[in-house]
Amino acid sequence: MPSVYEKYHLKQVINASGRMTALGVSTPPGEVVEAVAYAMGQYFEMKDLVDKTGDYIAKLLQVEAATIVACAAAGIAQSVAAVIVKDDPRLLFDLHAAPVNGPTEIVLPKGHNVNFGAPVGTMVALGGGKVVEAGWGNECSPAQLDAAVGPKTAAILYIKSHHALQKSVLSVSEAVAVAQRHRVPLIVDAAAEEDLRCYYEMGADLVIYSGGKAIEGPTASGLVIGRKQYVEWVKLQSKGIGRAMKVGKEGILGLAAAIESYLTRSKETGNEMAARLQPFIADLGRIEGVAARIVWDSAGRDIARGEISFDENKLGRTTPSIVAALKDDDTAIYFREYRANEGKLEVDVRSVSSEQLKTISQNIARLLAGENE
Repeated sequence: MPSVYEKYHLKQVINASGRMTALGVSTPPGEVVEAVAYAMGQYFEMKDLVDKTGDYIAKLLQVEAATIVACAAAGIAQSVAAVIVKDDPRLLFDLHAAPVNGPTEIVLPKGHNVNFGAPVGTMVALGGGKVVEAGWGNECSPAQLDAAVGPKTAAILYIKSHHALQKSVLSVSEAVAVAQRHRVPLIVDAAAEEDLRCYYEMGADLVIYSGGKAIEGPTASGLVIGRKQYVEWVKLQSKGIGRAMKVGKEGILGLAAAIESYLTRSKETGNEMAARLQPFIADLGRIEGVAARIVWDSAGRDIARGEISFDENKLGRTTPSIVAALKDDDTAIYFREYRANEGKLEVDVRSVSSEQLKTISQNIARLLAGENE
């Protein structure tokens, strides 16, 4: 019997880029796969399933309320719609056409208005909101955020992500203070973050997580936690824009199982990742024109990565061309390539085995020696 790769003529992939949507995010543990398979063979009253799993997760996380959505992007759109629509039946059913008399502006730091695979502004617009940027592309202070909030503000949105501005930007707790001073809700997009409680405990009203990233749940799943009234309004969006973003029974039970597992299973520490990377770093250091070292996650998470630097003048080729060639090989290798224009790539080791690290270093050596061309 042919494998899936053979049947559909797909490439094998080594995912050294991290838990990215473009590569299927993550590979869930066995108990999550079992929960997904079980759900697929059963029938449920879906509203009851959403409500009861949400209640269960809220107790696990010790938060007021929780609900499972289709993904973190859907969580942003539905959270924005929730704070604009609330429980207004006219807007719920006709948000796309009906006049909105209340606030619709969603204020966020300018450096947080990013493209995470789709623009943040698109998700805000899907929820009926209008983006208002605070501060500048390279800074946003509490005072600058405060100045952007006005009578038309429906919520403040904070993007906690490596994609977003990291320096000279206010913290989540400072954003909480601004939101509370103006009595508007704070929505935190924490899609890939590993702490499922801290932003809620800081005072955020809604916090959004990807189900498939740190939690390692089903690819098509996300989690929204927060204050009970706001979460209820998010759930109400299943009759509005959320209908186009509905999560299936397999995503709901799979993510519930993943969260339970995530809270109890041991996780690889940054120091353990660094130790696992050391032989790989040494192998790369023996390739002429290549240097490598350990670096730490720019967003402050306990994640160690390998940074590869290419001497483009010595090698006679650009880093983007190296990236393209390694993707085009029989086994496609994907890196974190945000700094490829600087001659640097990063290797995220969380989804890579020691054997695959060896393959990566060997393929780089072969490519730079001209053996793959």
